[in-house]
Amino acid sequence: MTEPQWQVQPVVELPTAFVQAVNQCAAGLSGYAAQLLWQRGIRDPEQVAGFVSPDLYQPTSPFEFGQEMHRSVERLRQAYEQEEAIAIWGDFDADGITATAVLWDGLGQFFPQNKQLSYFIPNRLTESHGLSIHGIDALATQNCRLIVTCDTGSTNLLELEHAKNLGIDVIVTDHHTLPSDRPPVTAIINPRYFPPEHPLAHLSGVAVGYKLIEALYQTLPAPDRPLEGLLDLVAIGLIADLVQLMGDCRYLAQRGIEQLQKNTQGTPARPGIARLLELCKRSGDRPTDISFGIGPRINAISRIHGDARFGVELLTSQDAERCRYLAEETELANARRKALQKDVMQQVTARLAQVDLSTTSVIVLADPQWPVGVLGLVAGQIAQTYGRPTILLTTESADLEVAASEGAIARGSARSVNQIDLYQLVKEQSHLLTSFGGHPYAAGLSLPVQNLPLFTEAINRQFRQQFGSESISSVIRADLTVTVVELGKDLFRELKLLEPYGMGNPIPRLLLQNCWFKNVRNQNIKDWKGRKIRYIKTEFDICDDSSSQGFPGIWWEHYRDEIPLGRCDAIAELDYNTYKKQYEIRLIALRPQTADSPITATPANWILDWRQGEALQELEPEDNPLQMTHCPSSWAEMQSWFRRALQKTASWRSPTPLPAKTRPPKSGSSSSELPNTLAAPGKPLPASSFMRNWELAIAVFSLGSNA
Repeated sequence: MTEPQWQVQPVVELPTAFVQAVNQCAAGLSGYAAQLLWQRGIRDPEQVAGFVSPDLYQPTSPFEFGQEMHRSVERLRQAYEQEEAIAIWGDFDADGITATAVLWDGLGQFFPQNKQLSYFIPNRLTESHGLSIHGIDALATQNCRLIVTCDTGSTNLLELEHAKNLGIDVIVTDHHTLPSDRPPVTAIINPRYFPPEHPLAHLSGVAVGYKLIEALYQTLPAPDRPLEGLLDLVAIGLIADLVQLMGDCRYLAQRGIEQLQKNTQGTPARPGIARLLELCKRSGDRPTDISFGIGPRINAISRIHGDARFGVELLTSQDAERCRYLAEETELANARRKALQKDVMQQVTARLAQVDLSTTSVIVLADPQWPVGVLGLVAGQIAQTYGRPTILLTTESADLEVAASEGAIARGSARSVNQIDLYQLVKEQSHLLTSFGGHPYAAGLSLPVQNLPLFTEAINRQFRQQFGSESISSVIRADLTVTVVELGKDLFRELKLLEPYGMGNPIPRLLLQNCWFKNVRNQNIKDWKGRKIRYIKTEFDICDDSSSQGFPGIWWEHYRDEIPLGRCDAIAELDYNTYKKQYEIRLIALRPQTADSPITATPANWILDWRQGEALQELEPEDNPLQMTHCPSSWAEMQSWFRRALQKTASWRSPTPLPAKTRPPKSGSSSSELPNTLAAPGKPLPASSFMRNWELAIAVFSLGSNA
């Protein structure tokens, strides 16, 4: 397996107005928050305040969905007036369960629960995502006249037509891939109809359901329960489903976390959530309390039990004792999930050791012993580790040849990596599949076992035709370079300004160079009853030349023997452990320091390579780029060149060598190898010209032949 490439974002000189706008958000900032915001596309000073504070963001009206929302509200008004039976059709992952809970609580303000209103969720272990013919038939026998889907339904054309033929109207609320034609439904509320830059474009299933309830609150008689009471459920689904937290997604997550905290204060509005937070030793004030605490536990319900309906009861019931029981069952399911996930991960890794990965673009493996409930999690781990899209399947028979001859079906999950649209890759092979669904980075699918060899060959061939071999490389990216002495409260407070983190705004990854470890120990974690779980974590103290005292950290699913004894480079995330009441790092990647383990800067358009002497059409004679005639030994050194040049622009001359202490070693290139028309020898580079060129991000970087 090829070692992953490490990349670090370069430090950028930021406009003064932008830095001032960021500094107004909090006192005592060191500049890291400004760098992160700039990296993530927040570059307008007027955007900053609304991004950081939900009080300064203007949320979008639910009626921005246009006629589809109006049709939905009108159909629900009709059901309200005629007292028709309504069924919510949900899904079994965290987004689907919270979406069902939002509609159950929200619609329950207008329609009596368990009388006029019911909900249905497929069984993860025996059924697939989406609508089903037998489920619709069952609802028809209960005189259901209207189905409201959540987090599902957009592409279930056959099932939607079946419901229509039975006289059942359907309102689809979903965020998954759209069909080429509008389905036969009363209304379809799906943010994928919006362009990507629209503030509602990235809503998850729970957020779409919330927008429908918001529209009802503005239309039907005012209910007793405030709409804001649903936002903790919205935050859980949004963050657990890994959607881009931009626009209204970010706003809803921010408000939802505020609501989530209230469940740890006084008498909780949702006793089930309060007990979950207690069991996972979290306080509810951080997005990581969802992504590492509540979210995995809600997902574990269907992964282990199959039936996820009691997850809705856990999130919505006001019976404290019942919620306590359900929360503890959820905790036990999560412990079981961790053990199963570790077992399957080890088995998949062992199988891959026998695979020629040099000829494998998409990993496709099947095994009858793998529990379907954890295949998506393991596929995600494998995709990240091996830098390849991964599809893991379970079959109905231990003998694949027998299974194929008997017409058996293989079911499983797919996960992507490196921004590869896996959904489209799978869709191109739909003629070989029984069913599939999902989005660009995650999908579920099933296919006849006899089609597995052909499917594997076809999807790999298609990948190579579309991407070649360049995408088959694992990249670990760091956002900031810091020292151990900088870790702690002040840096944590600065990074917390950008929360909640998620897709499009990931948790900042910190590069720590030339560090070492002490007090390394590992152990199996324990469940809430004190029983050991076969799921390893390694704890340690990390040190570097800035601090030999050490800073606490943890490395999940790794043993202490995997930490080298000598000096290392590490990439980690900074966190606060509520249970231990201490700041700590969560280790992401680690490698010993060697001369052949470079850390490169993320490719940027402000470096122009002129080693071959090719004409640079983009440059005008007055651009006066900074010409570098010797190869720096590292990106940090090159960045130091730029900083020093900014400080001395008035006297700096392009061909003049740097002082001996700072001049980088020669690498075989010299100024004579480069044309000198871009920066005339001996000509001063005015400060105004240099700053203009910095902002235009133009430089000529002369590298040696061995660079």
